[in-house]
Amino acid sequence: MIAGLQLPPRASVLDVAAGTGAITRLLESKGARVVAFDQSIEMLGLAQQRGATVVLGTAEHLPFPDASFDGVTFGYLLRYVDPSMALREFVRVLRPGGEIGMVEFGRPTGAWGPLWLLYTRLVLPSAGAMIGSGWRKVGSFLGPSIDAFHGQFSREQLIELWQSAGLAEVRVTRPSLGGGLIMWARKA
Repeated sequence: MIAGLQLPPRASVLDVAAGTGAITRLLESKGARVVAFDQSIEMLGLAQQRGATVVLGTAEHLPFPDASFDGVTFGYLLRYVDPSMALREFVRVLRPGGEIGMVEFGRPTGAWGPLWLLYTRLVLPSAGAMIGSGWRKVGSFLGPSIDAFHGQFSREQLIELWQSAGLAEVRVTRPSLGGGLIMWARKA
């Protein structure tokens, strides 16, 4: 996702749903000045320990002025928020011509579809149970959550959602046999 962004040198980037700062650190390694933004103080605490500049809040109500950033990134977020509202906020804080990038789980189709179901319904919950307390619940939640999101939004509907928020030049790729979904766009 980061490689597909066309950001200026020393870009100012807002990394929404930053969690522990994995995307934040990758952006910083490319020379960006990044604000890690998340609703979890625990996750941001880990990101801050790793050197990130952090801000606590929700994606639907960003505490930044209009046109504050050259780029906005987010990962694994739209399943948990009001997508229209969050995207409008992301566009609001982007400078004209600014870039936005998203990484999300995809849902493989064709011959890979049944294997995906087996993986998300059996392997993930079992692996979670072996990891320890609470992880079985996480493993059991992910597959249905991903499927529900892709049942709600087709590729075309996601593109329309992004365009209706004020984004243009929407690009989509589905790596990992369809198990990934990466999108980019530019503020119109």
